[in-house]
Amino acid sequence: MIDHTGVGVSDYERSKRFYTNALAPIGYTMLMEVPKEFTGGVGVAGFGEAPKPDFWIHGGEPNKPPIHVAFRVDSRALVDAFYKAAIEAGGTDNGPPGLRPHYHKDYYGAFVRDPDGHNIEAVCHQP
Repeated sequence: MIDHTGVGVSDYERSKRFYTNALAPIGYTMLMEVPKEFTGGVGVAGFGEAPKPDFWIHGGEPNKPPIHVAFRVDSRALVDAFYKAAIEAGGTDNGPPGLRPHYHKDYYGAFVRDPDGHNIEAVCHQP
């Protein structure tokens, strides 16, 4: 079982705003920001559903190649809401909401590139 994951970002403040807005519709909030005296001056923020963050961003060099992270949600409406919010937050389209039957018949997902090109997805596996 994966406990947490994260991505490196080139502009911490920009990415913190992006993820705060893009993940809000699926119930993720910024739950923790690690004080810079513990990180060597690097911005570090954890997002998730209370009480524990499971998705982290940290300032510095973005991952090369970019990372793919998929967030599982309980409805197709949440996939749609994620996509809309992520685009409005400055993400770029990498696959609009829709069925992806090549994965399985009920796979409904949307893909957005974050400001550093990471492929961020919301997916619902329910009919």
